[in-house]
This record gives sequence, C-alpha cells and structure tokens, in this order.
Amino acid sequence: MSKTARLYKIETMIRQRGPVSFAAMREELEVSPATLKRDLEYLRDQLGAPIEYDRDANGYRFGAGFRGQKHELPGLWFNERELYSLLMAHQLLSGLDSEGTLSRHLQPLLDRIHDLLGPGGDSETRTLMRRVRIVSALRRPVASEFFERVGEALIHRRRLHMRYLTRGRGSVSERDVSPQRLVHYKNTWYLDAWCHTREKLLRFALDAVQQASVLEQRAKDVAMKLVEAEMDAGYGIYAGGTRQWATIRFAPQAAPWISREEWHPEQQGRWLDDGSYELKLPYVDETELVMDVLRQGEQARVLAPAALAQAVRDRLLAGARQYEPAAEEATR
Repeated sequence: MSKTARLYKIETMIRQRGPVSFAAMREELEVSPATLKRDLEYLRDQLGAPIEYDRDANGYRFGAGFRGQKHELPGLWFNERELYSLLMAHQLLSGLDSEGTLSRHLQPLLDRIHDLLGPGGDSETRTLMRRVRIVSALRRPVASEFFERVGEALIHRRRLHMRYLTRGRGSVSERDVSPQRLVHYKNTWYLDAWCHTREKLLRFALDAVQQASVLEQRAKDVAMKLVEAEMDAGYGIYAGGTRQWATIRFAPQAAPWISREEWHPEQQGRWLDDGSYELKLPYVDETELVMDVLRQGEQARVLAPAALAQAVRDRLLAGARQYEPAAEEATR
C-alpha cells in the first residue's frame, strides 16, 4: 500500500469509526509501528489534520474543536506520480510567466505539493526542476501590474479602462472593455474583450497596454460559444473578417515535418505522389499566414488563393532586394 493510500485509509478509519486504536490501525494497514507513527505525525504536522490521541478511549480521533465540521485532507486524491505531474505543470506555467505574476500566485500550491511529497521528495523535486527547461523565444513581456489588473477584471467580471497602443497605426487610444478570456499564443499574452468603444469583440495584445484600471461597472458577458466562433475562426492570433481557405504545397524535404504539425485545428492535409504534402487551412487575415509561409523559404508554395500567393511573392521579392548590391551599398 502506498503512502498516499495509507494516509487516506487512516483518515477514513477515524472518520467512520471514531477513536481507533494504534493496534487496530497497524493490523489493517499492515505496517510497522515506526511507519504508522510517521504517518500520523505527517498527517498532523504536514497536512494539518486535526488528529489527537484520546487516552480514555485508547485511540486516535479528530479533535473536539472540529466536531460537526467536514474535514478533507487536501491532495490525497493524487498519487506521487500525479503530484510530480503537477510540478511539471507549475514549471511550464513559470516558463510562460516572464514577470513572475503567475508564479507568485501559484507558490502556495507549489508549497502544498512539496508537503504532500514529504521530506524525501525534496531532492527528487529539485532534480525534476533542473531537468525540465522551458524555452520561450521571442517573448513579449507584460508588466505585472497590468497583467494582475486584467486578471482581476476577468475573474471578478468588472470592466477595464485601458490606454492601448495600436501598433499597426501607431496610435494610442483610451477605451473601456469587458474582458472575456486570456489567450497565450506564441509566448505572448492576449485579451479577448468586448470593446465598448467599437461595440464588438476585439483581441488586445497585453504588452501593448500602457495603462489599465479596474472599474466598478460590471462587465458585459458574451457567451463563450460566440467568443470562440468569432475569435478562433481565423489563422493564428488574427480574428474577425471574411474567412478564406489557403492551399499550400510543401516540398518533399519539408513534408515529413509539416505533415505532423498543426497549423489550424480545421486543417486538411494530403500526401502527393511526388512525396510533397498539400495543406489546406482557413484564415481571415493573411498577415501571420504569410509570415509562417515565408519561414519555410523555397520549401513552400501557395497554390490558392491568388491574392495570398501574390502577397508571399511580393514579400519574397522585397526581401531579396535587401541583398542586391545597391541595397548593400546604401546600408554601409
């Protein structure tokens, strides 16, 4: 019987029977006196279980101060493997959290996990943390004060007033929004919110927020199905607009990798006779899709629509001009 199972068993015996003798526990658990003693101490000292010894009844029970209250031992639904999985999840969240905001709020959970693993788990935990590395390239950090205010408005369903930089236009605007959900995409945080200025759902990059304050007004609630339908239909982080389908052919050298990648949840792919791979996927704004196609260089060719193929061609030609002799002389 694992330690987790023993702890749960001890708690169940005391709950159901009242005072339980040391001998009865030993017999049912089939453990040594030293092991049972350590389990009882762990329940009391590490998990805060209100267990005390009743001399008159010659058994262990919950303290009188806890009568009538429901007592649950936190974390005992997890075995040790699952607890280590939680540590892995904590490490992942920490890797997404450049300013330490999430880690700070998750620290009490992390402390409890360490308690549940027991003294012997500390060295294994440190080893685990050293052997898991999260690489977050091209991350755009978000100021912790703004991240926390957005989170507060989201959880408490309050409107948010913010000063926002629209990079494409180079303009700064003041607006009130009703937060609907946070989105983490390619190492950057975004907020899907109802904009009360434009009266529609919009997506905001949190690193472009220059000022934020939580308002007393209750947020407008938008059905999550509507949020998903409007904000998740396109390609990548871009939302809104008319949906189109792109067809891209990848050369045999790139095909083995592309065939295993998910560019969009609704994508359709097929192998061609020459070993190349054809990918079809929806998009509403060509900006990000063009960039991702360009990353494949000569290994990718857009077959349709013609406007998307032309956009990729124009970018490739513009890039090539940067390496022409005249352009090189101008940069010296």
